[in-house]
Amino acid sequence: MDIRKNQLLEVDISDVAYGGKGIVRIEGFAVFVDKAVPGDKVRIAITRKKKNYAEARIVELLKPSADRISAPCPHSGVCGGCKWQFLDYGRQLAYKRQHVVDSLAHIGLIQDVTVHPTLASELCFGYRNKVEFTCSDSPWRVSKDMPFSDPGTPFALGFHVPGVFHKVLDLESCLLQPDMGNLILGDIRRYLQTSDLPMYCPRTHQGFWRFVMLRHSVAHDHWLVNLITAAENRSAVQPLADILTDRYPQIISVVNNITAKKAAISVGENEIRFFGNGHLTDRICGFEFDISANSFFQTNSRGAETLYRTVMDYAGLTGTETVFDLYCGTGTIAICLSKAARQVLGFEIVGAAVSDAEKNCRKNGVSNCTFFRGDIKDRLSEAAQPSDVMIIDPPRDGMHKSVVQQVLQMQPERIVYVSCNPATLARDLGMMKDVYQVVEVQPVDMFPHTFHIESVAWLQKKGAGGRCPGAGKEILPSSFIDGRCSC
Repeated sequence: MDIRKNQLLEVDISDVAYGGKGIVRIEGFAVFVDKAVPGDKVRIAITRKKKNYAEARIVELLKPSADRISAPCPHSGVCGGCKWQFLDYGRQLAYKRQHVVDSLAHIGLIQDVTVHPTLASELCFGYRNKVEFTCSDSPWRVSKDMPFSDPGTPFALGFHVPGVFHKVLDLESCLLQPDMGNLILGDIRRYLQTSDLPMYCPRTHQGFWRFVMLRHSVAHDHWLVNLITAAENRSAVQPLADILTDRYPQIISVVNNITAKKAAISVGENEIRFFGNGHLTDRICGFEFDISANSFFQTNSRGAETLYRTVMDYAGLTGTETVFDLYCGTGTIAICLSKAARQVLGFEIVGAAVSDAEKNCRKNGVSNCTFFRGDIKDRLSEAAQPSDVMIIDPPRDGMHKSVVQQVLQMQPERIVYVSCNPATLARDLGMMKDVYQVVEVQPVDMFPHTFHIESVAWLQKKGAGGRCPGAGKEILPSSFIDGRCSC
């Protein structure tokens, strides 16, 4: 069939791609359909045609899939944040696992690996401990009857619309943050609407109010409010800080990050504290972590506990091991492993993250963690001792090839690889498969209603024994059958 742009077709959606789009194959030619669910019968319009694939949008839903549900958020499918709200959560978990399986097979050429069912998030809504809202003078209106601000006013506080850099969907709540976050957001909205200072314009780079960031401590039910502005104006920000702290005792800190940079980034060149000490404290695996306005911290605290306990199980530590933690960030995994290891050496390129890691160690009385600041491909070779167990938790782009080569030269007996991207996970494991057997992989859902998935992979050096997490005991190389422990 000759598929053309703007062509209308009636099709049955057969699968879902990593990225969340439905797939239909027409005479073997793949068409990716936005907002489609396997099992849907739809009329589509081709929006883009390439040599090997096409993209399409739904014109009419002719027969919904049995897996399709009603999305509880009125903005579902518009703001771009929750692409899968209309997909049954159990099916979300199944598709995420399948994305890991397919990536390992097609990218890493790794077959017949045990990939466990995806561990569900404890909460499907209200799970995010950090949400960032954008201020804009260019609102995106779904209809002229939007209830929370006049369609004619240059005001929007919400999320960017996909594919439109200057338009922001004006919204009054987000179901991914706890209910109190939406109450706080409502008070901030009302204040900004009556402010004499304008919302920021991403085209002219004029305006005052740029972002609103809300952070929540799950362990203590505390909140931090970060108001990001284009310039310093204490008289404009102080009244809002007073309103929020008077109304919400749970708000323990209000800060103002100031940035004149044109990039749409909420990190300021300097920070003013209007209330509190500028940070929250949250807890994972029994350890307390300080979180400032610009600190990196897993956005799903409960999910992070599940993720890190999986890492601890796969690490199989007995108290005698030297552990290397690559891309250690603020030291959360290193600190969680510290009680079970002889020592942990962390490697991280971001200087501020290393400082936070060292502070977190002092806060928790951890003395057996040491952190190396700098590019991992340069600093890893400086470690004076070998690694028994290596934890690798890289960014979405995965490991640099030179880091992979150094890991292969060091040859720790066990590697626990933590990934937020099945494609780069598969690519990196594929580069190591001649030396390491992938024993098993555990997907962990940290981001319900999105296609994103975290995975923890256990790699064992071929010909080496080790400790089986399931049995909790030492095992011999002969106990591994096809890369898996026979117990």
